[in-house]
Amino acid sequence: MQRVKLYDKTFRTFITNDRIMSAIDDVAAKINDDFKDCEDIPVLLCVLNGSIMFMGELMKRLSFNCQTVSIKLTSYEGTNTTGRVKQAMGLTADLTGRRVIVVEDIVDSGNTIVELKQILADHGASESRICTLLLKPDAYKKDIVLDYVAMEIPNDFIVGFGLDYDELGRNLKDIYVLDE
Repeated sequence: MQRVKLYDKTFRTFITNDRIMSAIDDVAAKINDDFKDCEDIPVLLCVLNGSIMFMGELMKRLSFNCQTVSIKLTSYEGTNTTGRVKQAMGLTADLTGRRVIVVEDIVDSGNTIVELKQILADHGASESRICTLLLKPDAYKKDIVLDYVAMEIPNDFIVGFGLDYDELGRNLKDIYVLDE
């Protein structure tokens, strides 16, 4: 078991890159099945910065034409959610009348998902679906359906594969859990 130190905290291997890739294969297959005969061009909305690695891997597996758009929302300070979602960077394209697949790294409280659904509705998206690499079902108490979930995990603090601890650890190819 590998350990990494980020600032004052130590993390141990939790999900290997092979397992992550397998989960992405599975979720991409479901999305491909749902969009296989689409005549429109859906939009993949990358929620920065955490979803960059997931988005890159997911896009390589999609068999339909799609466009990419980004948005940056923040709700964490250190290892804790603030409970407030702030828009650090707005949408990078017009989504009026478009079908959008939100690509999230992780869903825990669901506050970001609620905010994203509202932003997309306000910007005229005709449909929005949620795709997340990770879901913490013990923390998620919202009514919004998550359309595509690659993996469910316990309510632990994790880093790696795009996820960070105060902006460190995003570049790790595996996912690590806080080792206390």
